Amino acid sequence: MHFETVSVPLGERAYRVCIGARILPQLGPLCRELGGAFGRRCAVVTDTNVEPLYAAAVLASLEAAGFEPTLLTVPAGETSKALHVAGGLCDRMIAAGLDRKAWVVALGGGVVGDLAGFVAAIYYRGIPFVQVPTTVIAQVDSAVGGKTGVNATHGKNLIGAFHQPRLVLADVATLGSLPAREFNEGVAEIIKHAAIRDRSLLDALAAPNLQHDPAALTEVIRRNVEIKAAIVGEDEHETKGLRALLNFGHTVGHAVENAAGYGRYLHGEAVALGLVAACRLSVQKAGLAPEEAQRILDALARFRLPMRLPADLSTEDLVAALLKDKKFAQGEVRFVLCPRLGEAFVSKEVTLEEIREAIEALR
Repeated sequence: MHFETVSVPLGERAYRVCIGARILPQLGPLCRELGGAFGRRCAVVTDTNVEPLYAAAVLASLEAAGFEPTLLTVPAGETSKALHVAGGLCDRMIAAGLDRKAWVVALGGGVVGDLAGFVAAIYYRGIPFVQVPTTVIAQVDSAVGGKTGVNATHGKNLIGAFHQPRLVLADVATLGSLPAREFNEGVAEIIKHAAIRDRSLLDALAAPNLQHDPAALTEVIRRNVEIKAAIVGEDEHETKGLRALLNFGHTVGHAVENAAGYGRYLHGEAVALGLVAACRLSVQKAGLAPEEAQRILDALARFRLPMRLPADLSTEDLVAALLKDKKFAQGEVRFVLCPRLGEAFVSKEVTLEEIREAIEALR
């Protein structure tokens, strides 16, 4: 069964991202190839949406390869990205007899990947895990790079750990089962990658019926993973500023998610609003040509992503959420700007007042 492979270059902790259509049956054999790091027993963490679709295939593949998987299902949705849910999963794994030789499979979207990866990072002080992302947003972004975590009352992803997976298996056939809204929200992260690294991705997104074209999807996902892998390889722990470029559109996006209450907007929908604000600021502060900014806005519109903020979300609530975000170092505003499509940098020249104006302009 053919699949594309992208390597995430992290020395001894390098791992493969395998991308193709209908490759879920390869999970067991690929894990067996990884050898000694993986004991016989593993936990497959998934959610109530994904379990009926893909859990049986994953369990069958693992069992055929000689593993003993335990299925653990959490409620679908952002509310499962919580410390008490992570603790509950640890308790269920202990009760099932999984020891420090055990490992974790994250089967699902970004919520499941972040949650299961965090559980793997803290269980017995860290056990291996494998990502099997089933949404666009997880395949192009959150499953690659080792950021795991849960949300706190005051903000998104404030409790977490860097814990790299040993393998990522991205089966693009799973994207065909997504509701259109969930497919489209993932495209927001692809548009972000186009803005910061590869403008030609905007052309690739124009493919007709992209969601149900496995060959086109494999190509688009592969190019996104290459972008993410290169940045993570250079700046794994976000210490050099390079990985911060991946936050283009996320400063305002995370504030929208937080202020609206998790669940009202999908992550990519909130990021889309953030991208509109970031484009405006990029034109004002970085010299982005208005016609290039318009290409980003046109791509957002093509995938029916939100571009206007509702009246009930106050600017002050968004700014308050923004100030709690971990991207603000010692109270200093660090905002990612795009001077031209395919390039980005972190600016300290954007003021809170300018961000406030950009939020107002979303109305």
